[in-house]
Amino acid sequence: MFQTEYEFTLPLGYVDNAGNLHREGVMRLATAADEILPLKDPRVQANEAYLILILLSRVVTKLGTLSQINPKIIEGLYSADLAYLQEFYNRINQSGHAQVEALCPKCSHQFAAEMNSVGGL
Repeated sequence: MFQTEYEFTLPLGYVDNAGNLHREGVMRLATAADEILPLKDPRVQANEAYLILILLSRVVTKLGTLSQINPKIIEGLYSADLAYLQEFYNRINQSGHAQVEALCPKCSHQFAAEMNSVGGL
């Protein structure tokens, strides 16, 4: 079966206006439209760095109890969480999986670890 959605855990988490922490989320694979349409957005045309915020708001389908993700929510992430989501996005869209190569510090055994399990504290 072809997997199109991937679960993740943010390193720090998004804190909403009510003070609730949201760390668990779901990201779907990006479509061509997800990468092209934000280029027409005036915020991106005014500041190219805004592209990643709009792009992530399109592909993150769930974050904690939030089911509607918009650029304002992505703007409110801590920079460590934004960096994590950018890496997660690149990994699942380029390789088709959320795995990273890992090395056991005790026995030096190499293995694949799910990136969503390495995001948590």
